[in-house]
Amino acid sequence: MIDLGDFEKQIHCVTNFQDLVSTPFQGEINAICWSRNLTGDFSEIVEKIALNENMTAIEREELLELQLSEQGQLAREILLNDLNLLKAHGASPTLNVIKYYDRDDFTLFPTDVYSFHVDRSPVATDTFLCTYYGESSDILPNSQAEQKVLIPEIRNELKKLYGGSDSGFETFLTEYFFDLHYQAKPNASIINLGIGHLWRLAVDHPESQVLPCVHRAPIEKSGESRLLMIC
Repeated sequence: MIDLGDFEKQIHCVTNFQDLVSTPFQGEINAICWSRNLTGDFSEIVEKIALNENMTAIEREELLELQLSEQGQLAREILLNDLNLLKAHGASPTLNVIKYYDRDDFTLFPTDVYSFHVDRSPVATDTFLCTYYGESSDILPNSQAEQKVLIPEIRNELKKLYGGSDSGFETFLTEYFFDLHYQAKPNASIINLGIGHLWRLAVDHPESQVLPCVHRAPIEKSGESRLLMIC
């Protein structure tokens, strides 16, 4: 089980997929976790995928063709089942082996996935993710997160970068996704999403009734890839 700590008001735990997808976000709850203890050897699958780039998507056919031990086969069945559940729900999951994500070189603050951020969509949707092997993502309580574009020194530098009239500044922040990024307040409580748990995170979209969930990708361990399903 996930140790919620300071996150009891923000995270709701369930015991099955149907409750994961049907439980509404409400109040402060913007993260729902299907807490699981998975069996099988997911590292075997990672080891048998040829990595030609920093991130490789595993197609269903490739997964089925892998020659695996009994424990590897158990892991594969879980992956296939999760893919099928999410697809039947109408999602478009991808299964990735990740060495590392691309980093940006923006000088004021990072705007890549290693930065605390929220997801945004023009239509109603949620973010689903599960780490099966390797380092897992973090989330941050909204009350302990500060939007970077509201930090005075950062905002002033962004205004210099923008260089236009004040009326278009907020649009500029949105168009370049600066407003999606946050930093943790001093002594903030950060929760790690753990291995094997399937999460549903709230997204910033026009129909949302709750705040979007602030999260970030982990820094990978040297020489250890991640196995992640996300949509």
